[in-house]
Amino acid sequence: MNYQETTNWMFNQLPMYQLQGASAYKEDLTNIKLLAEHLGNPQKQLRCIHVAGTNGKGSTSHMLSSVLQEAGYKVGLYTSPHLKDFRERIKINGQEISEAFVIEFIAKHKSFFEANDMSFFEMSVGLAFDYFASEKTDIAIIEVGLGGRLDATNIITPLASVITNIGLDHTQFLGNTLEAIAGEKAGIIKPNTPVVIGEYTAETKPVFLAKAEENNAPIYLASDLIDQIYLSDLIGDYQFHNKKTVQQTISILNNETDFKISEEQLKEGLLHVVKNTGLQGRWQQLGENPKIICDTAHNKHGLSVVMNQLKNEKYEKLHIVLGVVNDKDLDSILPLFPKEAQYYFCHPNSSRALPAETLQKASQNFGLIGEKYDSVAIAFAEAKKNASENDFIYIGGSTFVVAELPLS
Repeated sequence: MNYQETTNWMFNQLPMYQLQGASAYKEDLTNIKLLAEHLGNPQKQLRCIHVAGTNGKGSTSHMLSSVLQEAGYKVGLYTSPHLKDFRERIKINGQEISEAFVIEFIAKHKSFFEANDMSFFEMSVGLAFDYFASEKTDIAIIEVGLGGRLDATNIITPLASVITNIGLDHTQFLGNTLEAIAGEKAGIIKPNTPVVIGEYTAETKPVFLAKAEENNAPIYLASDLIDQIYLSDLIGDYQFHNKKTVQQTISILNNETDFKISEEQLKEGLLHVVKNTGLQGRWQQLGENPKIICDTAHNKHGLSVVMNQLKNEKYEKLHIVLGVVNDKDLDSILPLFPKEAQYYFCHPNSSRALPAETLQKASQNFGLIGEKYDSVAIAFAEAKKNASENDFIYIGGSTFVVAELPLS
């Protein structure tokens, strides 16, 4: 199989949460442990930082990678989901894994995947670990896919565990209270391994403290410990806590490991995240006059911050291109959106997408008025056609919506 055929097989033959939702969620680590054993346990060769959280784990992972790259290290970065190409998930120093490596890995292990009913995500995690081990990375930043305790990435023994924040998302898997979700995320806390908490609430703090104590894990509450925050090229308001989280994690690496990152390297790394890692879709500007911003925020916790940032923008008229997936709790997110905007409800190209007409009807209940469109491209084109140079266009609601935009 060529690369396209290989990735098509991966997407179509195996459960994939990004496309299918609930049916792709595995409830234990049996499969990934079996796969790791089959691959010779490459994760045991890696020095890692493990990053979980409801929102911000992708940005935080990319920031950490950028800082460590500036310090001269060979840095593996595993994140999900991807926007355009599967290879975005697996990078070393900002360079995507080669098509050839993906093809060879799948071809070599395909019969094992089929015989053992490996999920798309398990297969991807195995590929990342195998790749980073074969390339002998100095350190790898590993982002959790979903939850923490039962996530396929949770077979590593990291130098530090990081939990960015807790919000109500994926409640069908993780529980419908902040305490329950915090318990699942806290599953990445390991014995005698420092853990950094980016943000906490009255409900989540006791969960983190108890899990850390149970594991004799030193715990660092970044929001309380970091006073001076450095600038970053990631300019979304929500990066405030992510930067604190990164700075605290780098402090731990400096103080408790043989990694050495100077203050200047920390600053430069935060300033050049996009250039160093290729991160896209985080309060990303796509145009000006009118100003066009896209963002992958897709749950109440993330969207509330983004909508607050939107309030600080100056414009004559606001245009919002909006699409969501079908398992989204509309009653929790639609009240966050401004009523004065003109809406362009769209249907992203995914089997999990909520029909634009359904979203349009639900939005009307919250005073959000606009037309429906069959695709993101058509909705975006219409917004650009209607907007004057002093207007503002926001595109979001789902990773799938942002994935269909011309980002570069």
